[in-house]
Amino acid sequence: YLESQVRVGFFGSGVGLSLVLGFGVAYACYYLNSIAKKPQLVASNDRFCRFLEEYCPVVTETYYPTIWCWEGRVQTLLRPFITSRPQVQYRNELIKTADGGQISLDWFDNNDSSYYPDASTRPTVLLLPGLTGTSRESYILHMIHQSKVLGYRCVVFNNRGIAGEELLTPRTYCAANTEDLEAVIHHVHSLHPSAPFMAAGVSMGGMLLLNYLGRTGRDTPLMAAAIFSAGWNVFESIESLEKPLNWLLFNYYLTTCLQSSISRHRQMLDKLFDMELVMKARTIREFDKQFTSVMFGYRSVDDYYEDASPCRKLKSVGIPVLCLNSVDDVFSPAHAIPVETAKQNANVALVLTSCGGHIGFLEGIWPRKCTYMDRVFKQFVQAVFEHGNKIFSM
Repeated sequence: YLESQVRVGFFGSGVGLSLVLGFGVAYACYYLNSIAKKPQLVASNDRFCRFLEEYCPVVTETYYPTIWCWEGRVQTLLRPFITSRPQVQYRNELIKTADGGQISLDWFDNNDSSYYPDASTRPTVLLLPGLTGTSRESYILHMIHQSKVLGYRCVVFNNRGIAGEELLTPRTYCAANTEDLEAVIHHVHSLHPSAPFMAAGVSMGGMLLLNYLGRTGRDTPLMAAAIFSAGWNVFESIESLEKPLNWLLFNYYLTTCLQSSISRHRQMLDKLFDMELVMKARTIREFDKQFTSVMFGYRSVDDYYEDASPCRKLKSVGIPVLCLNSVDDVFSPAHAIPVETAKQNANVALVLTSCGGHIGFLEGIWPRKCTYMDRVFKQFVQAVFEHGNKIFSM
């Protein structure tokens, strides 16, 4: 009798099993009611909306974040470790700039493309990584993998001095100065003038691309653009990242990454900057105050942040742009997303998810191969290249 009672135990008695099932049901109800939601699609142009609904339906479907890591900061931290890194063979090209510097471009030519065997007309996607990112970032590799399947060519714009190339002048990059991006866009277009051409930017790469589009309007060889996890208002982004937990998880680490990216060029940069002071920075704001704003001739770091904020140029964007943000992204707080401004430009569509973090957007039980962001990228790029004539008459 005693032996049989011991065997019953916690779960055998039915109490433990009932508690586990009850918790599971309660969590499932909470997840389905509060976490898994359809994204908010913000667009003033009905034709653009219908275009997205028909050819990029993922933006209207319920997004189911990974059930065990849906919180924004957790998604942001885990994506680089969870997602796979597809193998990509690049062809590197170094191009000269007007000031004597050089830019490193990594090409994925996709010469085995069966859909577009003619290289002169093969669609081209220009990819812009984030703040300290290069062509080796997992999200860039996934974009190239998606493009490879569709038969497209990709070229990754690596910011100056960040991808292993030498810094020939004491100048790196920032989110506001679009001169290098303009040079790259015109270089790529000149090599393949008959090829359909669009761009996709992630995080700071998205901010840079938006600032370029805001300055050029319709005067660009790009057909359209996709923007992912851009920081719309730099003041709000920096303030969010300086909150204690966010500083501990993201701000300090990114500051050290910025310092590391310029440390090997110190001999060149020592000529113009107090590098001892730059290397003592403990926040992105301090780094930008001592280095970035000085390099690009701003009177103060606030002047730089004002110029770098894409929300101030969104009204001037002159080509179709799809922007994906998560409202729980600490790098771009929900209240800083320019929803009302976007409604005033027929070329702009915002897709806002309730979860996803910063370049996270993990989905599925084990989100290793594909994310919601990857699916948005693939569908929108394909829609533009194959059905774009339906929105270019807007």
